[in-house]
Amino acid sequence: MIGIICAMELEIEKIRVGMTDVTEEKHAGVVYTLGKKKGADVVMAVSGAGKVFAAICTQAMIDNFHPEVILNVGVAGSLSTDLSIGDIVMAEQLVQHDMDVTALGLKKGQLYGSDYRFFPANSKVIDLIKECLELVNLEREKEGKKALHAIKGTVASGDIFVADSGLKKSIVDEFQAVACEMEGAAIAQVCCVNEIRFGVVRAISDSANESSTMDFGEFCKMAADNTAELVDMFIGRYGK
Repeated sequence: MIGIICAMELEIEKIRVGMTDVTEEKHAGVVYTLGKKKGADVVMAVSGAGKVFAAICTQAMIDNFHPEVILNVGVAGSLSTDLSIGDIVMAEQLVQHDMDVTALGLKKGQLYGSDYRFFPANSKVIDLIKECLELVNLEREKEGKKALHAIKGTVASGDIFVADSGLKKSIVDEFQAVACEMEGAAIAQVCCVNEIRFGVVRAISDSANESSTMDFGEFCKMAADNTAELVDMFIGRYGK
């Protein structure tokens, strides 16, 4: 079974299109939609924004549905000059940029009482996402559409909507992150401790600076639609 977690309804609505044999269950306040898509068993959920909601949603999904792999999908702010609105980020690893126990001698982002700082995504999942991106772009070329541009890199998560150039710079300087959002590292942490394969795919909706509140509203749906194309391809090819 493939698990899909998004923070917002806007990010998941297009991914749900085409599901069959649909049923719903509610656990820990989250509605889980189960069914089939492209021949695969899937479970999808909208977690809500932020790391705590994301962690609750992920653990409940694992406990109740036992997915083989979990994808966190949605939008993000750009921290890289290589990323423009609508571009795709494939997370190689994730970090909590607002986890700070440096006063006790730990590195920023490191969890107290743990060696965890960066959470690496599963390499086979990343490879499949990259393969699916190439196939999506072949289809786009046939349809006369612009190819999706994508990069791999570190994604930084925190319970902050980054809309400040100073904070943006500090996240880049500390973690060399290419994008920021609010859920991915929490989902990654839960998957790591449960030994579940995971991937995080984000499309850029804003610039993670003072213009972000304007960018986000204008470009969020377009960015979400771009990730949906990629996830559809992933669902169709996973396990084949």
